[in-house]
Amino acid sequence: DVVTGLIKANFPTRISFAVTSQVDSRTILDTVGAEKLLGRGDMLYMPSEASRPKRLQGSFVSDAEIERLVYFWGEQRKPEVGPVNFDEVAEPATLSQRITSAPDPLLEEAKRLAQEHKHISTSFLQRRLRIGYPRAARLMETLEQEGIPHLTSPSKGEE
Repeated sequence: DVVTGLIKANFPTRISFAVTSQVDSRTILDTVGAEKLLGRGDMLYMPSEASRPKRLQGSFVSDAEIERLVYFWGEQRKPEVGPVNFDEVAEPATLSQRITSAPDPLLEEAKRLAQEHKHISTSFLQRRLRIGYPRAARLMETLEQEGIPHLTSPSKGEE
């Protein structure tokens, strides 16, 4: 047998194109019918939950069409590819580099909070802007780099 029981068990859904005999049809589909197909994309489809195969029409591409397509592709202009100098290839930016290079849309709001309040901290920005620690820490670093005052945490007596 070309199609063993193990293969059939692992492929419960089957497709058969035209075959020459009932034996071949039974081997593929466990039923006759594929020997009556007309060819040229005509097929029997046997889903695993069905008791009888469905007759379908698949796409058909003739040998002549394939040859014309291969010829057409072969006649297309070859891409001009020169030697690659790997020293000039830039390293792709990591996610963290892309995040830090773009200005944070909440930066202006953080500046406003720094002007309005006596002291601000990372946790203060987290609470007021409803953001996570990493983003609040990046905002604090940016504010420090821009020289915004009052970025230290208040002492216990100042709260």
